[in-house]
Amino acid sequence: MSDTPRTRKPRPVLRRRAAPPQSVDVAVVGAGAAGVGCAVVLRHLGIDCAVLERHAVGASFERWPAETRFLTPSFPGNAFGMLDLNAVALTTSPAFSLNTEHPTGPAYAAYLRGVAQHFKLPIHSGVDVTELTPQPAGGFLLETSRGAMRARIVIWAAGEFQYPRRYPFPGAEHGTHTADVASWREVAGDDIAIIGGYESGMDAACHLVALGKRVRVFDSAPTWESESGDPSLSLSPYTRDRMEVALSTERLTLTFDTAIAAIERDGEGYVLVDERGARFATPQPPLLATGFTGSLALVAERFDWSERGNAQLTEHDESTITPGLFVSGPLVRHPGAIFCFIYKFRQRFAVIAEQIALRLGVDTAPLDVYRTNTMFLDDLSCCDEACAC
Repeated sequence: MSDTPRTRKPRPVLRRRAAPPQSVDVAVVGAGAAGVGCAVVLRHLGIDCAVLERHAVGASFERWPAETRFLTPSFPGNAFGMLDLNAVALTTSPAFSLNTEHPTGPAYAAYLRGVAQHFKLPIHSGVDVTELTPQPAGGFLLETSRGAMRARIVIWAAGEFQYPRRYPFPGAEHGTHTADVASWREVAGDDIAIIGGYESGMDAACHLVALGKRVRVFDSAPTWESESGDPSLSLSPYTRDRMEVALSTERLTLTFDTAIAAIERDGEGYVLVDERGARFATPQPPLLATGFTGSLALVAERFDWSERGNAQLTEHDESTITPGLFVSGPLVRHPGAIFCFIYKFRQRFAVIAEQIALRLGVDTAPLDVYRTNTMFLDDLSCCDEACAC
């Protein structure tokens, strides 16, 4: 299922030229962190599966800006019962294989390729899923760029990075989404406006300030001041440290209570217009750190949606209106729980796998090791806990 692609393309690695099977028990859509992680658990259970990836393993990470790094630190603590925060499979560690604490996107893609090769995952690259249709007798028909496939169960793990929210308001076409920037060194001009002050906006700001540019960040709220204990709701320590360095240069200005509602062209420059009509001039096309629509928009009719725009899922991350269709990755939301970091959503791989195994009559005993290695979170009441200090 296609979205407007970026000019830079991921490297064609780990491609299987053979056509995907015509029938499979489980089809996993997407070979990023969630798709690869789920496939490892399914293989651990001996469940027949096929992973369908329209580009190559880790394609979204290959598309990150060259300077962007993981917010969560990697450290090889496996021997002491502490799985690397960025690992997607037991007995693996990006810190060990990549020899770095905060991997770049391309480096992490290399880790995912290593995982896929080590566990011999049945990945079929260059397969674009164009339609997903539930069948009257059960299961699904997947129309793909390389033929039709039938699957008893589907895990949607296509992620969000390749589906930016590029047009959130009138005039947004005058800006550039941060997901479309190959390197911050390529951003022209010395005065840059950024719309959105959460992680992607602040990451852009910090890199641009480090390059000697003056940057102004606009947001409707001071997201950088949030004191929530949930890193999904507040800036990571890694970003805060870099933000403080950027602020010390006096080239970074943070403007909040300013919800930008439009961008207008003004001669050779641009004007940002907020909801109250205030106008802010900027000489360069602004950067849009406006988030992502996510890949679930491509199969929106297979889900019920909350007022906040989240797909409604059962306690096992299955669509509430399309039985057999599961979601894995950063788009998973439950009341009080946001699974947008790898160390969070990997805890749901085994939850999904257990349900699939039970329906297929497969022994679930091999999943016990996931419970003892913080990769089986089926009690979400703990997600309401806050840090005491």
